[in-house]
Amino acid sequence: MHFIAGLPRSGSTLLVALLRQNPRFAARISSPLCGLFGSMIGAMSGEGAAFISDRQRERILRGLFEAYYAEAGSDQVVFDTNRMWCARLPALVRLHPDARVICMVRNVAWVMDSIERLIRQNALLASRLFGGEEERATVYSRVEALAQRGRLVGASWCALKEAFYSPEAGNLLIVEYEYLTRAPDNTMRLIYEFIGEVPFAHDFSALSYDEPEFDEWLTTPGLHRVRPEVRFAPRRTLLPPDLFQRFEAQSFWNDATPSLANIVAPRKPRAAEREAAE
Repeated sequence: MHFIAGLPRSGSTLLVALLRQNPRFAARISSPLCGLFGSMIGAMSGEGAAFISDRQRERILRGLFEAYYAEAGSDQVVFDTNRMWCARLPALVRLHPDARVICMVRNVAWVMDSIERLIRQNALLASRLFGGEEERATVYSRVEALAQRGRLVGASWCALKEAFYSPEAGNLLIVEYEYLTRAPDNTMRLIYEFIGEVPFAHDFSALSYDEPEFDEWLTTPGLHRVRPEVRFAPRRTLLPPDLFQRFEAQSFWNDATPSLANIVAPRKPRAAEREAAE
């Protein structure tokens, strides 16, 4: 049992599409398991909690995972996807000590840019990513809404940052979207190494994955549609310069000194190299 988390619009759906090429792996986009997990912990902490021992709690919670994935083969490796698993990391490590959490990340400014681009592509629809017309009004109101701590980008960013600096961070693998798209073969090799699985020959030019029903429910078509080929596509940002600069500084994983997390990212030039380049 492993988990996929991280930031939205950072390649988690692409990773799912790649993992599904391996017949031993079972993976899909965001599942309700994390929400059920939290609700069950809450239910066992309320009235009657004194009659539930820690051993019972562990058995009940493990049973939730087993029941949800009962149809998976006994030899299958399951990847459950939910961005809020990072906020449950201590509990996950207690129940599944050998489980790994693969966290897809991306420069936060480009996360906002990617969502804004999708909203503009569906300009005739009112996306349910926002609470009303006031939030949908301008790029500034849209970005501000997404960045709130309980919303799409803000909630996952806070959960990831908590996990990144936690004592359990050694169970995390931070994977930058740019590195996955620029060097997919090497990235997948490192992921397999991290989870202790035998490497698999993935096809990076013949991907197929989409969740149209889920995206239609959010009134945001294309949110989980994967391009058929893994490639890095540079582009100009749609965000005003002040917004881009504000969120560009929030990629905390670039300073990994105080963290136990494992990181797969493009090599950053050292200060001396930057000075020589200048």
